[in-house]
Amino acid sequence: QLQLVQSGGGSVQSGGSLRLTCAASGYAFSKLGMRWYRQVPGRGREQVAEISALGATTYAEAVKGRFTISRDNAKRELYLEMNNLKFEDTAVYYCYVNDLKGWGQGTQVTVSS
Repeated sequence: QLQLVQSGGGSVQSGGSLRLTCAASGYAFSKLGMRWYRQVPGRGREQVAEISALGATTYAEAVKGRFTISRDNAKRELYLEMNNLKFEDTAVYYCYVNDLKGWGQGTQVTVSS
């Protein structure tokens, strides 16, 4: 059964860093691309970053230069390294697997001034 379990969220001050992890099981992890999304109440869900099965990456303009998406196929884990966090990064973050359209449970990231 497809399962995406997220961890690593929390609260930090502006300029700080967090690393989100998405642990995957129940499918061929290395063969599918993955994405990170985020959502703020009253605003639509926003794609933050994507990584292909072979490691090619893309980023939303708002996070370019600050966030890094990566994957470890041996561990079946997806990561989002978030640096120089800003208040506007505050949101619930979700991981997502392409093709299968599966979602993690979401984790809160709160950035204070």
